[in-house]
Amino acid sequence: MPGAVLLVVGCLPALTALIAVLVLARGSESIVTHHSAHPLTTAPHAPAPHNAPRPVIVPRSAWLDATARHEQPAPRYDDKVIAVFVHHTDSPNGYDCAEAPRIIRDLYAGQTGSRHWDDIGYNFLVDRCGTVYEGRAGGEDRPVTGAHTQGFNHRTAGIAALGTFTAGVPVPRAMTDAIAAVAAWKLGLADIDPRSRVRLVSTSGLSRYQAGTTATLPALAGHNDGYQTTCPGAALSARLPEIRNTAARLQGR
Repeated sequence: MPGAVLLVVGCLPALTALIAVLVLARGSESIVTHHSAHPLTTAPHAPAPHNAPRPVIVPRSAWLDATARHEQPAPRYDDKVIAVFVHHTDSPNGYDCAEAPRIIRDLYAGQTGSRHWDDIGYNFLVDRCGTVYEGRAGGEDRPVTGAHTQGFNHRTAGIAALGTFTAGVPVPRAMTDAIAAVAAWKLGLADIDPRSRVRLVSTSGLSRYQAGTTATLPALAGHNDGYQTTCPGAALSARLPEIRNTAARLQGR
C-alpha cells in the first residue's frame, strides 16, 4: 500500500504532490498519536507530616552527675513513639523550680535503689514552671523504651509532672503547656494526632489488659488508662483534653 501511494504522488504536479505528502504525514501522525497516547494519572500527594517544634529540653547532666550515676545497661529502643503517657511524681508541690534537678535526682535514686530499676523510668519530666528535663538515657530525639507504664512501655514515651495533682490541686498552666509541647513534638515524629486513639499491645498482665492483648488507648493518655492507678491524679487527668487540643494546635492541626 505505501508503494502505491508513492507511485500516485509521483504522477501529480509538484504543488499537488507536496500538499498530498503533507496531508498523508499529518494523517499518519494523528493515527500514531491516537494509538500510542495513554491517559495521564497524577498520584495524590501524601499529606504533609504534622511536625511540632522541638521544645527546649534540659539534659540529664543538669541533674545527674558522675558521683550519683547508677551503673546501667545500654538503652533499649522501639521503632517509633505512637503514644505518650502522662504521670505525676507523687512528690511535694511547694518546691522552688531551682530545686527541680535535686528532686529528679532523688526520684532517680529511689527508682534505681529501692526499686532496683536500671534507670529513671520517665523519658521526660516537667516542673511547675514549665521547664522540661531529659529523664531516661538514650537520646531525647530517639524512641527510647521507658519504664513508666506497666505493660505499655513499648512505642510510648512517659512524661512526668513534678508534684502531686489529686482532686482540687491547681495544675500550673506552664506545666500543662510544657507537657503539650513535648507530646506534640514526640507524636509528630510519627505523625500521630494527639487527639486520636492508637493500638498498643500489652506486654504484662499486671496492666489493665492481659499480656498479648491489643488495646485501643488515647494517643495522649493518663497513666491510669493503661494501669490500675490514680496517677496522674484527678486534677491533672481533668486537664488532659485541654493538653491534647493544645498539642494538636502545635502540630498545625
